[in-house]
Amino acid sequence: MNVEAPIDEVSARAYEIPTDAPEADGTLAWSSTTLVLAEVAAGGRRGIGYTYATGACGELITGPLANAVSGRSALDITGCWEAMVIAMRNNGRPGLVSCAISAVDTALWDLKGKLLDLPVCRLLGMAREEVPIYGSGGFTTYDDGQTRAQLGRWVDDWKIPRVKIKIGESWGSDVARDLARIALARSIIGSDTELYVDANGGYRRKQAIRLAHAMAEHDVTWFEEPVSSDDLAGLHEVRDQVAPDVTAGEYGYDLAYFNRMLKADAVDCLQADVTRCGGITDWLRAAAVAAAYNVDVSGHCAPNLHAHVASAIPNLRHLEYFHDHHRIEHMLFDGALSPEGGALRPDRQRPGLGLEIKNRDAEEYRVA
Repeated sequence: MNVEAPIDEVSARAYEIPTDAPEADGTLAWSSTTLVLAEVAAGGRRGIGYTYATGACGELITGPLANAVSGRSALDITGCWEAMVIAMRNNGRPGLVSCAISAVDTALWDLKGKLLDLPVCRLLGMAREEVPIYGSGGFTTYDDGQTRAQLGRWVDDWKIPRVKIKIGESWGSDVARDLARIALARSIIGSDTELYVDANGGYRRKQAIRLAHAMAEHDVTWFEEPVSSDDLAGLHEVRDQVAPDVTAGEYGYDLAYFNRMLKADAVDCLQADVTRCGGITDWLRAAAVAAAYNVDVSGHCAPNLHAHVASAIPNLRHLEYFHDHHRIEHMLFDGALSPEGGALRPDRQRPGLGLEIKNRDAEEYRVA
């Protein structure tokens, strides 16, 4: 096999998977999730990567991004990444462009691992053998029974020692219910499990501070996006006046975003999403920027894409084991990792990212 063979094909497919129940957070409701799969071929092998974004990403992948990387060596991922960024200059870097680049970049890392018969965690170098996770869901649309069943499964069945629920319902207009749901969550998980909350930017600054003081009796240690992640001064203000760690960063599409957030002292832990920030290549760089500020990193969603790259950084706190993405990745991919024991363990016996699309199972959800 010629591992130096040039990239000879780039393709994309989109899948739309309905939720298993109505879902909402503090600022948005949804009934399905779209996954856009990128495939890159070279040397008789195929690498896969994906992003959670609209199917319009597929046109960017098969058009300008394919043109940018075709003919290049699949081993030269940094060169491919730079070529994609340059090719997309006039289309803007943040948003769908970065999601599309992320899907191709992760596919390139998967392909390189397959060409060299190595898992991606070994290509990167491992700082740890297992990656801590937290259970994430607890949607504002859930009733008490749904919340109890979900949190109980995470804590009792899978032994995950940290969980997160959504609050900030209807843009922070029902704080009483938010507090009641926080109390319910604590009663379900007991005193030994960490409790996190995510407002998705639904509160105003002082409202978020008052809420943090009101929920103190339930020992909440993680307060995600108490105000908009674009309000860096607001995040800093809240962070200075509350006990839980204030976190944000999941909407970061480039290094400049992460640097601005860290420079503003806006967060105690930086979130970064490998399906949005520019793939594995720039996720590693984002983690290095955070390390320069002595800040930990948490991987946002897409647990099976994060597992390998998260194992490679010293300043990792954990990964978000998000309910929707857990369902989708186990439905669509062979090799999806088990959350049991509260950690993901990259499979070092499978090359690349250890994932293969289940074409027959996935076909019913294909939209493009």
